[in-house]
Amino acid sequence: MAASAAIPNKQGTLPAAKSAPLDRRRTFAFFCMVFGMFMAILDIQIVSASLAEIQAGLSASSEEISWVQTSYLIAEVIMIPLSGTLSRVLSTRWMFVIAAGGFTFMSFMCATATNIEQMIVYRALQGFIGGGMIPTVFASAFTIFPPEKRPVISPIIGLVATLAPTIGPTLGGYLTDLFSWHWLFLVNIVPGILVTVSTYLLVDFDEPDFSLFKSFDWAGLGFMAAFLGSLEYVLEEGPLNDWFQDEAVLILTVVCFIGGFGFFYRAFTAKQPIVDLRAFTDRNFLAGSSFSFVMGIGLYGLTYLYPLYLGRVRGYSSLQIGETMFVSGVCMFLMAPVAGILSRRLDPRVMMAIGFAAFAYGTWLITGLTKDWDFWELFVPQIFRGVGLMICMVPINNIALGTLPPDRIKNASGLYNLTRNLGGAVGLAVINTLVNDRLDLHLQRLRESVNWSHSAAVETLNAMTMRFQALGTDANAAALRTISNMVRREALVMSFADVFLLLTFLFLGLVCALPFIDKPRAAPAGGGGH
Repeated sequence: MAASAAIPNKQGTLPAAKSAPLDRRRTFAFFCMVFGMFMAILDIQIVSASLAEIQAGLSASSEEISWVQTSYLIAEVIMIPLSGTLSRVLSTRWMFVIAAGGFTFMSFMCATATNIEQMIVYRALQGFIGGGMIPTVFASAFTIFPPEKRPVISPIIGLVATLAPTIGPTLGGYLTDLFSWHWLFLVNIVPGILVTVSTYLLVDFDEPDFSLFKSFDWAGLGFMAAFLGSLEYVLEEGPLNDWFQDEAVLILTVVCFIGGFGFFYRAFTAKQPIVDLRAFTDRNFLAGSSFSFVMGIGLYGLTYLYPLYLGRVRGYSSLQIGETMFVSGVCMFLMAPVAGILSRRLDPRVMMAIGFAAFAYGTWLITGLTKDWDFWELFVPQIFRGVGLMICMVPINNIALGTLPPDRIKNASGLYNLTRNLGGAVGLAVINTLVNDRLDLHLQRLRESVNWSHSAAVETLNAMTMRFQALGTDANAAALRTISNMVRREALVMSFADVFLLLTFLFLGLVCALPFIDKPRAAPAGGGGH
């Protein structure tokens, strides 16, 4: 039913519109969808702290086990931009029901895998099908809720998008330690069934448009899959295999360029492109997506670096890593309502400046990292990380998606979420490359110092030799091996500190860039779509 026209008052101005009450049925349905998105994002990182246990359970090699995570990421990054087209064809309801139901079923299949080949296939299908939930939730939030409700809704989806990958290692560590690695996947089944059923019964946001299948761009889909899939593989495996020295990385780089050319050609020439890139002509969306890309570097980069340091330097178990990483998650949870309040009162650029500065300060604190840092030394940096991420995510979401017309939200949501994932992939590739390069540099410098002309090194070696002689072992060899391991550990710690310093400058650079960005225009009126 059309709304009645507003009548100007005596001063000739329109009275302030009253906030429409939220539809309880739709709100409950939306929160069920949010939980489904939480599961899909959580499963990116839930296996990261438990790969050793999965490797042992499936008798996999060290090269094969990384594919438990890589296959999920590659498949998910293909589905995320595709979901906009599929949700227009199938409707939000059926898109989410298929995504949630398929994700739940593939979670069960992952738990039943008996070898690494089965696990890789099931994880790829789990990531591909479940990846459709993530942008669908973002699109629904900015379609069914009016602008005045977004200070409440935006922190919720921002919290899920940042909290899920952060607590993934924590939850994974607990489940593996208390039960077995199978529960990393079994934990999804009951919630997944509830999300699937509730979405089927409650969601009625829009209607399907099967006529779009007639002009579906199958060639564009093939090019996009080749482009994004090979790009994700190159970024994941390149740093570990000396980039183009590895034949597979070289071949897939060529595939990435060919697929990218074909994808962009189809995007600008097809009648109904698989992904509509015109959203990037909106200045707010382009700015929000750019910031989302950088936030992906910070979000996934530190979720990777912290466990890497705790495992390789401190020798922590998956459970201990999870407990240490939990601090950031708690801070994000507590900051979500604060971010919502601030989004009503502050310029989004001010909010982002506060968030980026907090993130930069948190990473700067870790530049003094040593081999002895544990929970308490990492406590304060993790607080600043959690607070910074939450304060940044809300205005970035609002800037990117809050000013687009409803008919462009679904497609734009897929692109927006893709930028965050690609930011994480690029960030991890750069971080891995930097860690390896700086490790080699610091090893070379330390080895030049630790030689026979260095009195402290000789004294340490002699003391260790005497200690190993008392144990009845090959004293000289054991002492040299111990010294070598100490040098390598110190070089690794120094390389981590270098990466944290680089991240500090990255986020300080964003703070400096904010004054040159125009204040986002106000969101359009309305909001509740069907």
